[in-house]
Amino acid sequence: MAYHGPRSVVTTATYEARQYGVRSALPLRTALARCPHLIVIEPRMDAYREASEIIQGVFHEFTDLVEPLSLDEAYLDLTTPKQGPPSATLIAQEIRRLVRERTGGLTVSAGVSYNKLLAKLGSGMNKPDGLTVILPHQADALLARLPVDAFFGIGPVTAAKLERLGIRTGADLRARPLAELTAAFGSHGAHMHAIARGVDDRPVDPSDDRKSVGTEDTYDQDLRTLPEMLAKLPDLSERTSRRLARHGLAGRVVAVKVKFANFEVVTRQLRLPSPVHRPEEIERVARHLLTPELVAGRPVRLLGISVSGLLDPEGRDVPVPLFSLV
Repeated sequence: MAYHGPRSVVTTATYEARQYGVRSALPLRTALARCPHLIVIEPRMDAYREASEIIQGVFHEFTDLVEPLSLDEAYLDLTTPKQGPPSATLIAQEIRRLVRERTGGLTVSAGVSYNKLLAKLGSGMNKPDGLTVILPHQADALLARLPVDAFFGIGPVTAAKLERLGIRTGADLRARPLAELTAAFGSHGAHMHAIARGVDDRPVDPSDDRKSVGTEDTYDQDLRTLPEMLAKLPDLSERTSRRLARHGLAGRVVAVKVKFANFEVVTRQLRLPSPVHRPEEIERVARHLLTPELVAGRPVRLLGISVSGLLDPEGRDVPVPLFSLV
């Protein structure tokens, strides 16, 4: 969890805490109200990144087709493994063993199936430290009995709207015609029509779709004057620069993000003629973007700076591994 503060939020919760309704993204004050004896621990991002590098290294011993989702989660295509038996189940068992051995005891939950949708579902079914295999002949029955909010990509808002339409399970969702779902949800309706039937043709994609590096802070007390806001830019710029430097990157686009006290978010960005990576360069652009007209005297709860259009410092395009930028 984020450490104590009036605007701290839960970043993750143990299974014991989840029994009290404590979940990620929950305000910490709400979490403490639900579970007054909650033990709050400050995150150790350096340790998490170190463990993530070990885990990702294990993945790449078996396949180069690794699509990271976060520091500790990824899709792997094991159709043609680099080593080991031609069995995704046996390789998943070996990956779990190697991660536990090399990290000093971290456990891995894995899902094995014939597409990403079902593998993702399987990975969450027997946590912690579980391995779930979903075979083709098992998929229909499994999907039919799932609540709709268990499907990856259906969040609370969509689930609530489905509930109002009388759609509570995968079987309910599967019974609705494509035309009805697209009329109610647009292109997302077509997606839901497919996943209710276990259809997911997305390949495992090891390429990077995120092309920005940034830093943002939520403040315990709203920033009420422009000088207060400008005073935060040197630290944000320095931290963003360090992240760029860690990966040997620069960027041609600098953006400033502002979240106001009413949760309205605005961003402004500037494309530069040459890439930047030094903190003073980033801060100079951020100061240009953070204008009195932008904030208009309104209190600000969050500021962020990001750099995109990523290149190496010599101006050459570079591939950026997703997991290294988290």
